[in-house]
Amino acid sequence: MTSPAGVEEQEGASPGRRAALAEQAWIVIGLIMATACVAQAFGRFTWGVVLPGARDDLLDGSNAVAGFFGTLNVAAYLIGTFAVSWMASRVTLVGLVRIGMVLSTSALGLAAIAPSGPVLAFALFVMGLGGALIWIPSPAIAARTLPPHRAGMAVGMIGSGIGVGVVFAGQMARYLDRRSDGGQFWQTLYRIEFGIALIVLIGTFVFLRSQGDRPSMAGGFGGVGALKTVPGWFPATMAYAAFGFAYILVIGFLVARLEDDAGFSSDQAATMFSVLGGATVLGGLTLGPLSDRIGRRVTLTSAFVLFGLCALLVLTGTQPWVLIAAFGAGLMFSGMPALIIAHVVDHTTPDTYGPAFSAATLAFGVTQMISPQVGGLLAEYLGSFTWVFVLSAGVAFAGAGFASRLQDRAPT
Repeated sequence: MTSPAGVEEQEGASPGRRAALAEQAWIVIGLIMATACVAQAFGRFTWGVVLPGARDDLLDGSNAVAGFFGTLNVAAYLIGTFAVSWMASRVTLVGLVRIGMVLSTSALGLAAIAPSGPVLAFALFVMGLGGALIWIPSPAIAARTLPPHRAGMAVGMIGSGIGVGVVFAGQMARYLDRRSDGGQFWQTLYRIEFGIALIVLIGTFVFLRSQGDRPSMAGGFGGVGALKTVPGWFPATMAYAAFGFAYILVIGFLVARLEDDAGFSSDQAATMFSVLGGATVLGGLTLGPLSDRIGRRVTLTSAFVLFGLCALLVLTGTQPWVLIAAFGAGLMFSGMPALIIAHVVDHTTPDTYGPAFSAATLAFGVTQMISPQVGGLLAEYLGSFTWVFVLSAGVAFAGAGFASRLQDRAPT
């Protein structure tokens, strides 16, 4: 149990003590949401926001180098998942988060003052490593802070923290860009994020405590041994891999599809992307609690189907269907991984969760790495993005098939 006070203690305490413990639990939930924001929104997705400015300032305008930097960040994240499966036998979940926060915060500070491309590349690489060390243990810490019947809500809230960070980064970038007069606004954004991350880092040492969890002594190579103890581990892993492939095609090519194939202006397309980003804040908060009520299997299966339908709805190229599709895709984008994570949390202990989820994340990481290349080649070869979105829908429907084979309840 990784909470300021275990669930068992809350159940046996007096009403006043229970209220105090509940308040502490929500502080931990909020703090874990913030660490996930640092790991993903700041350490990974901010690069997409600052890419044009960083490319022009440090990379001689090269899109190829800028793309490589993004790939470097994702590759480091994959390396980080291996590191978690190894470190889980030596470090607690809270310890992993703290180490990841030190890495991510330091890397954000380095990016904020990076004088050259190689320095920025190193910072992005370290952000990827730190992000994995933060993100993988975070959902389990949150889920075990609240009673088991609210685990889905807890995990969903962590995903929503990422959505808040993505919206913050995008809006702050627009504000700074308007006030920059051609200056390096992107480094100002990284400075702001570094300041926020520093506060969160201090919070992890002050408020996070391990109670009852210990390093896992047996997870198998890459955590596969621990993952195989999860009922339905194969369909869960394949569903996560399908999500990694499908979501990138929509997130990465939505603006291009609307501008190139549907005649949307740049501002109109950007607005639809903002709608998608805003909906990610609500996805985990909606689907997580829903899965607590009706089960992970039916909720996740339905989410995959809805995501596939949203991908197809984008192809209409007309309003209000595109607006509905963007909003729905955003909801599913943040909600689906929360459900997969909640399934793993349901069927693991604090000892086995780290290596188990690390192993599942490897499959997700590989598919999200190859998806952009597949989508780009398909669009270039066929001359439009239509089949990119058809492919995304097809993979999402396959993910629904895998999700339908999951087991709803954890064994007691």
